[in-house]
Amino acid sequence: MTIRMKNLERLTLAEMKEFVKSNRHVEWSAPERVAVYGLIERVLKAQQYGRLSKGQKGIVRSFLSKVAAISRAQMTRLIQRWMETRRIERKRMQRPSFPRRYTAADIATLAELDAVHQDLWGPAVRHLCQRGWEVFADQRFQRLAAISASHIYNLRQSATYRKIRVSVQHTRARQVSIGERRQPDPKGQAGYLRVDTVHQGQHEGQPRACITSTLWTP
Repeated sequence: MTIRMKNLERLTLAEMKEFVKSNRHVEWSAPERVAVYGLIERVLKAQQYGRLSKGQKGIVRSFLSKVAAISRAQMTRLIQRWMETRRIERKRMQRPSFPRRYTAADIATLAELDAVHQDLWGPAVRHLCQRGWEVFADQRFQRLAAISASHIYNLRQSATYRKIRVSVQHTRARQVSIGERRQPDPKGQAGYLRVDTVHQGQHEGQPRACITSTLWTP
């Protein structure tokens, strides 16, 4: 049996216990789902959770876990947060951010260097970058002077690099002479002819035709 979320904070401990043992569930709509933390706050405040006994706290915790469809371990952490601050707020997802050592200008310099030197391999490009800074004091190579050869390939795969320089090589058709018969052309060099003859045996006392192949070797 499913019920709608309405004034659940007004339930008594006995009603909460009965709800936990029953097969009833709470039906959430999208706006209500966003306010689930608000519901937990209201229930804890209405029941004066901090003054309850251990058994009564277990009833409230089990009730909230079932209503909010949250594991008991997570509900315990939320209640602990409420006990400390009297607020339960959704934490924003914090993705690890790593500082970028090489800027878009550095990648553009690398692309220009690759275009001039026709895509040299990593160690050679690293040496050019180091030489550009240490010998010629070119400000463009200040950060690239310490780049590793392996990271050069990483920058070449970046979106910034691809926008600046894209190299496309189409498949080239190639004609191969197979079974072409032509007169030997020694180009004025000495050589010799090798003649291979294969006999086909005899038929009614007469020799059969033979297969002969000729190869010119300089």
